[in-house]
Amino acid sequence: MEACVCGSGRLKADCCARFHSGEAAPTPEALMRSRYSAFVLDLPDYLLATWHPSTRPATLPPPEPGLKWLGLEVKRIAQQDANHGTVEFVARSKLAGRAHRLHENSRFVRENGLWYYLDGDLTRRA
Repeated sequence: MEACVCGSGRLKADCCARFHSGEAAPTPEALMRSRYSAFVLDLPDYLLATWHPSTRPATLPPPEPGLKWLGLEVKRIAQQDANHGTVEFVARSKLAGRAHRLHENSRFVRENGLWYYLDGDLTRRA
């Protein structure tokens, strides 16, 4: 049994894999974790499908050759109301021998019962 790459501590099949297979993520945190794991697993169709149409790009560039995702840390989760939430996280990666940190406060919106990534503010990127 394989652990999920999102760092939740749960098994892959009981975590992000079920959302990648079509089950709706029940919370902004679950969607954010599933999107992180979709970046790790290179699932651009899932990333686009879970990105709100008002802010979604037409396509996503392929991952840079040699990019290795190292982990995800969820810092803070807030739900403003039934249809709006934020998740602050740090995603770590390594490319060409250099470590990188993506620190973002992501905004999520729920429409017709489905959560979508809306946008985010980068807190720090190094």
